Amino acid sequence: MVLAQQHGIVNNTHIAAHTVLPTPNEIKEELPLTGAAEATVLGARRQLERILDGEDDRKFVVVGPCSIHDPEAALDYARRLKPLADRVGDKLAIVMRVYFEKPRTTVGWKGLINDPDMDDSFNVEKGIRLARKLLLDIAAIGLPAATEALDPIVPQYISDLIAWSAIGARTIESQTHREMASGLSMPVGLKNGTNGSIGVALNALKAARGSHSFLGINADGQVSVFNTRGNHYGHIILRGGGGKPNYEAETIREVEGKIAEAGLTPRLAIDCSHGNSNKDHTRQGAVMCDAIDQIRAGNTSIVGLMLESNLFEGNQSLTADLDKLEYGVSVTDKCIDWAETEALLIDAHAKL
Repeated sequence: MVLAQQHGIVNNTHIAAHTVLPTPNEIKEELPLTGAAEATVLGARRQLERILDGEDDRKFVVVGPCSIHDPEAALDYARRLKPLADRVGDKLAIVMRVYFEKPRTTVGWKGLINDPDMDDSFNVEKGIRLARKLLLDIAAIGLPAATEALDPIVPQYISDLIAWSAIGARTIESQTHREMASGLSMPVGLKNGTNGSIGVALNALKAARGSHSFLGINADGQVSVFNTRGNHYGHIILRGGGGKPNYEAETIREVEGKIAEAGLTPRLAIDCSHGNSNKDHTRQGAVMCDAIDQIRAGNTSIVGLMLESNLFEGNQSLTADLDKLEYGVSVTDKCIDWAETEALLIDAHAKL
């Protein structure tokens, strides 16, 4: 130990460098929340809460790109989605999927906030600014945004612009993420595990409803202890897994029973992608239609749906020459295109 101290290698032995970021308040002063954006966010949160409380019989739909890599294309998508959201708004509460962080099974591009230049330069400060600016632009259109809460510090920079958040299948067992969910100011969807386990999502649902104390940073960048009241607007997202879907009526009845046994009102969202479509984007429409048919048949626990959709179908691989990337095509999971998205939402609206 003495030798290690002499050579200065006790701390940060695996750290190559570190960069000090602006505080959340500094970023918010640079890119402030406008009155119009605040009204969009708060209005959507209240609407989602009423849906989850059973006071509003509309269904919410989180729809948009698997991940955001091009803010220009994302804003193009938002401008198309807003009039459609207005058209179907008496039956469907539309929230745009605006995912900036990507959990990786091993390695890969980690999303716009972590690596906005998509070249492993990891200019996080630039990524945070791009993300906040895009959210402000989307909110200015009058469209609410949804995202995945992955890094526990990032919400301090952008959560005032988010109407709905998800805890993903890879982090649903994490105590850190369950604690974070308990303190977020918006409804939070909790996904079942990657292996299809409902138990981990149910445990997360219970944990998120409880009060917690944990470490984090405040808006001034100071390390702080946060004490939460618990989030009573948590709900389970069924996304399939373990090689099996879990959106069918029989499975949903089983999940409803487990939630009821825990003394809670069943409130479920169906992710039409991932394991429920067996990662085949062309099957998302069939999953959505099945869920809508269940609702029409009298199911009251299904309150939301999720679709991975982009301007154009499919996906593409990252390339060193970013100029070769196709506009409006996902660089992560395959998505359905805008035409199919529009048709599915109009059809669901008609059926409901």
